[in-house]
Amino acid sequence: MNLPEGVVIHGREPRLGGPEWTERYRGAVMNTFGDPQRVLVRGEGSHVWDADGNKYLDLLAGIAVNALGHGHPAILEAVTQQLQTLGHISNFFASAPQVELAERLVGLLGGEGRVFFANSGTEANEAAFKATRRTGRTTIVAAEGSFHGRTMGALALTSKAAYREPFEPLPGDVRWVPYGDADALAAAVDDTVAAVILEPIQGEAGVIVPPADYLAAARRITSEHGALLWLDEVQTGMGRTGDWFGHTPSGVTPDLVTLAKGLGGGIPIGACVALGDAATLLGPGNHGTTFGGNPVATAAALAVISTIESGGLLEATRVRGDQLADGLSLNARVESVTGRGLLRGVVLSEPRAAEVQKAALDAGLIINAPTPDRLRLAPPLVLSEDEAADAVRTLSTIIDEVLA
Repeated sequence: MNLPEGVVIHGREPRLGGPEWTERYRGAVMNTFGDPQRVLVRGEGSHVWDADGNKYLDLLAGIAVNALGHGHPAILEAVTQQLQTLGHISNFFASAPQVELAERLVGLLGGEGRVFFANSGTEANEAAFKATRRTGRTTIVAAEGSFHGRTMGALALTSKAAYREPFEPLPGDVRWVPYGDADALAAAVDDTVAAVILEPIQGEAGVIVPPADYLAAARRITSEHGALLWLDEVQTGMGRTGDWFGHTPSGVTPDLVTLAKGLGGGIPIGACVALGDAATLLGPGNHGTTFGGNPVATAAALAVISTIESGGLLEATRVRGDQLADGLSLNARVESVTGRGLLRGVVLSEPRAAEVQKAALDAGLIINAPTPDRLRLAPPLVLSEDEAADAVRTLSTIIDEVLA
């Protein structure tokens, strides 16, 4: 059968390579990301393959999304069974997975609360932003180096000027403070502040870890002024740091927690969890979503949580993360390795992270260069000991070659 160029019947298209797919991408997809680095076609565990047959060890996991790696049977089974049972219902109705997931998240956070489900981290932050307005105050204190999303509300709270300035004026009265500086935070928060938004570890800034007492200080300061403490756990949550949440070691109880990325293990889902009195800030008509909390996404998230528990992946994440950090720290051209668990920043002795990232990709490692002198590693929580050892050897060699 002769088909018009580009027409696919049941997936039977002549195999195309990366250059051909990239050319089609340029003609069909908005140029918001530039050309793709590779065109990926398949994944299994901690590995992916591109359209040209090349294999990569995925040390980024879709930017901390694929918590269970690629093609994990628990997610496949949960999504398949749920689609066969009930796919989408809208929020005129409820489903069992939606309710069960809300209960699990509140339980993991250790308090009384309620959940608003969305489709992404940005949308979770939009819900939280709207909740802060219900306090009767409008000022938000945010940290320099922060990233909270690209929609207009979340963007207003995102530090990078290059992201914000083309779209100003943005909503909200935002005060910026240096991340990790409790004294600066105390000076910025007064009785007009609705909320302080912080990441327990800043991801897009290069995996920046604040002082150990920083979140406790933020909790004390916000409580003194009747402000909400809002923790953006989109990247750090759901086991990524070796605890269920990045803020867990601090012992604080926030008012708002936003989640996404690893929550669905690759299926789009976000959640705004409001604890204590904050749980009643949003009421009927205050917010909504068509797809948020749909049965398929919530079933996938329940499978992720169950697998992390049954597979001992919190402990495994701590062990594998230490293995990566200890191994890479032996390289003389690595000044330090930051972060916890499997969210790690590799600080280079020279600002050539982009060159290292490109060389690593050519060598079969997917990593990220969020700043000129930092690499970011956020592999699947199922990364094996052998895979971690291979990552250390390969990346260390590449760093030596590029920085020589």
